[in-house]
Amino acid sequence: MARKPAKTDPNTPKPARKADADDDAVVTALQLGTAELTPAMQAYFDKCMEKLGFVPNVLKAYAFDMPKLEAFVSMYNDLMLAPSGLSKLEREMIAVAVSSQNRCYYCLTAHGAAVRGLSDDPVLGELMVMNFHAARLDRRQRAMLDFVVKLTDEPWGIEEDDRQALREAGFSDRDIWDIAAVAGFFNMSNRVASATDMRPNSIYHGQKRA
Repeated sequence: MARKPAKTDPNTPKPARKADADDDAVVTALQLGTAELTPAMQAYFDKCMEKLGFVPNVLKAYAFDMPKLEAFVSMYNDLMLAPSGLSKLEREMIAVAVSSQNRCYYCLTAHGAAVRGLSDDPVLGELMVMNFHAARLDRRQRAMLDFVVKLTDEPWGIEEDDRQALREAGFSDRDIWDIAAVAGFFNMSNRVASATDMRPNSIYHGQKRA
């Protein structure tokens, strides 16, 4: 005789749904589809899989339009990876400081992970996300981040004194251009990400935590 299934206690709490449950499947709130990747972009996606093990969701989000994807990739790679008087860590710190001011979930998650990885310091990554003023930063880093926060919050208020403070902290005029360009790029990216509810890859949450 078949056994009757056990009754479920109505008071038993249901398993909690993970906050990032759909983030690797539903990248934005917009239904834009995906265009056919150009050979260059297919090679770039393949390179991401080879080096990272995944394709960042921001690239998938832009993949509905090849000119926009290619422009985004070109600008990102130039600002974040090309030779500069700013280290890669400093550029990631700018990304996080700007994103913290704008409360951008995608960029705080992705670039917070990058700060943890490049600095080999999980605590620094958390401090940058929450409040960089609590971090033990050197004079150069603090001057850089104070500048990009002001540029984010009050761009009309930037004056020669602000640029001079960067020079006195050791930055060249070319470095100041790069600081402004990285900050400007992430202010744009933050707004697009927030407007479209762009979701970060779930793998970022656990990266470089120890």
